[in-house]
Amino acid sequence: MARIAGVNIPTNKRVEIALRYIHGIGATKAREIIETVGIPAEKRVNQLTDAEILQIRETIDANYTVEGDLRREVAVNVKRLMDLGCYRGLRHRRGLPVRGQRTHTNARTRKGPAKPIAGKKK
Repeated sequence: MARIAGVNIPTNKRVEIALRYIHGIGATKAREIIETVGIPAEKRVNQLTDAEILQIRETIDANYTVEGDLRREVAVNVKRLMDLGCYRGLRHRRGLPVRGQRTHTNARTRKGPAKPIAGKKK
């Protein structure tokens, strides 16, 4: 099992797919990485040599913000908005949708499970 950026990536998947298990790497960045390193797209993780894994690891470390650093950066950005007291920060603070979605109905993911209200039934 290959360990890249602190994540054990699955061995039986194609490299392009397996790299997506790292937080901060999606389809486009995974494709860029394998093109930079020069690995064929159909190659699987268990077929990689130690040198290729090392090249992938070095490429990611040098060019991309991933895992802990990325999570920390996002958390700092959200905290900055909350400290400023801007509208987006207030929405984060209250645990409500930030990007203008309706909250009269829906938004259960952000608001949590529905709380029953006495006498609401019509």
